[in-house]
Amino acid sequence: MSSEPSATGTSPRTPRPGAQKSSGAVTKKGDRAAKDKTASALPPVGEEEPKNPEEYQCTGVLETDFAELCTRSGYTDFPKVVTRPRAQQSSVPSASLTEKPAQDDQRLSASCSQNSLESKYVFFRPTIQVELEQEDSKAVKEIYIRGWKVEDRILGIFSKCLPSLSQLQAINLWKVGLTDKTLTTFIALLPLCSSTLRKVSLEGNPIPEQSFNKLMGLDSTIVHLSLRNNNINNHGAQLLGQALSTLHNSNRTLVSLNLAFNHIGDEGAGYIADGLRLNRSLLWLSLAHNRIQDKGALKLAEVLHPFELTHREVVERRRLLLVKGTQERSRSPSSSRYGDSKADREKPQTLGISNIALVDKQEKMQSLKAPKGLGKKKEKSGEVVKREEKLGPGQSPTQGTPKKEDATKAGKGKVTIPEQKMSKGKGTKMAAKEKRSILLESEHLGQSLNYNQHSKPQLVVEATEMVNPLLEPVEHRDGKVFLPGNKVLLHLNLLRNQITEVGLEGFLTAVQYQVQVSKSRTSSKAPLGLLWLSLAKNRFDPQCQTHIMIQELMLPRDPVKAKAREEEAAAT
Repeated sequence: MSSEPSATGTSPRTPRPGAQKSSGAVTKKGDRAAKDKTASALPPVGEEEPKNPEEYQCTGVLETDFAELCTRSGYTDFPKVVTRPRAQQSSVPSASLTEKPAQDDQRLSASCSQNSLESKYVFFRPTIQVELEQEDSKAVKEIYIRGWKVEDRILGIFSKCLPSLSQLQAINLWKVGLTDKTLTTFIALLPLCSSTLRKVSLEGNPIPEQSFNKLMGLDSTIVHLSLRNNNINNHGAQLLGQALSTLHNSNRTLVSLNLAFNHIGDEGAGYIADGLRLNRSLLWLSLAHNRIQDKGALKLAEVLHPFELTHREVVERRRLLLVKGTQERSRSPSSSRYGDSKADREKPQTLGISNIALVDKQEKMQSLKAPKGLGKKKEKSGEVVKREEKLGPGQSPTQGTPKKEDATKAGKGKVTIPEQKMSKGKGTKMAAKEKRSILLESEHLGQSLNYNQHSKPQLVVEATEMVNPLLEPVEHRDGKVFLPGNKVLLHLNLLRNQITEVGLEGFLTAVQYQVQVSKSRTSSKAPLGLLWLSLAKNRFDPQCQTHIMIQELMLPRDPVKAKAREEEAAAT
């Protein structure tokens, strides 16, 4: 009996279930806090500490390097590197393929429904498409990024992994949301890449600052540049024209420039034409699908035949001739085979000039004492004696100068006199030197053309050693100086603009000149002139007489059609 009440009496003394839970909860919270502290102090088992991306050494495999650098930088959801899909080639199915059992077809049809649903979502995920070399399956040749925004951190990772790609040739960015800041970062990345990188394509990236001209700087190594569909207007065309060439420098590496599908009008076409005046490296230019009318077309056509030099260009040409003359005079005694004989001949001439200088001083002293009229007569007679003695047989006015200060003084004074001396006094010697310079220039241009056909980077480096176009032989007409037109440009595309028959007349004159120059070529390495001109889909009748004449002149010059005709003739 006493045991029962004790049993029942002990039940109220036992802790309540709620109290047990609360105390248990308190103890559990304390354990969790201690565990969290230890977890923060010690790394979890099976996981590594985040590593510094600067310590990683790239292996040259873009897929591995890009993933590792993104992981080290804390970038989890990064784009995947995939091989660029190619169009499937149609092939004849073999007998072994057609004899597959029907069960495989059923399995494929069942799995296609799942794969098609997954592929729809995978298609929209950002990827970096690459094209690999056929010989080396891991060497990346081209990179394609399309349809997703490229930010600074992606470009920062590219700056670490792209320099290790020794076979990289092209980078294509289509609708990646470039800004002026990211474009500047991208341009700073290009010199770090391999020397084989020659092609850059930025399409569908309108930038309000129109700063695409940064890609064409003097230190740029880009050979092929495509800027389609970037909303480039007349201001952007002005910057691009200045990047092609100015009075003092020009781009010497760019071979092709694609400006199709933009907003370039007559003013912008004029700026591009100004860039073509002194540019002798660009071979391929496309201005298709723009807003160019007759005024801009005439400016472009003007560059393709002899055009008048402006006053600034004439002054710069004379300055270059002065510099060239002084360099040739400084090199002539050491480099010429007849240096000793020339020095012997110059000795009496220098003595004669020094005697004339003494006579001039005496006459000046006398002229100060004598009346003004007599002084003027004596000065005139002294000038006649100087001209007769300087322009003696077999002697040029630039030979025998005792000091180099005369050249600098002449440069500070009037510039027209030295040009006349060089053209008249040098005679056949200057003509021969001009011919040699033209041959050298045409040789380098021929090498650049060979580069465009065979893709050899070393030829572009040689093509930079070209003669300034202002030193080309000029033509004087009606007191004006005319420079030969641009004979280096081979391909010009003006498809789908707003050109009428008025603009066609200018191109007809240009094509006639180009054909005439190509027929009178004396060397196989001389510039070929314009070979392909597209004016279709403009505001004129395709059957008009001017357009038909242009086609008749250009048809034999088109290398593609000429090759097709040769193949047809060989087949028949």
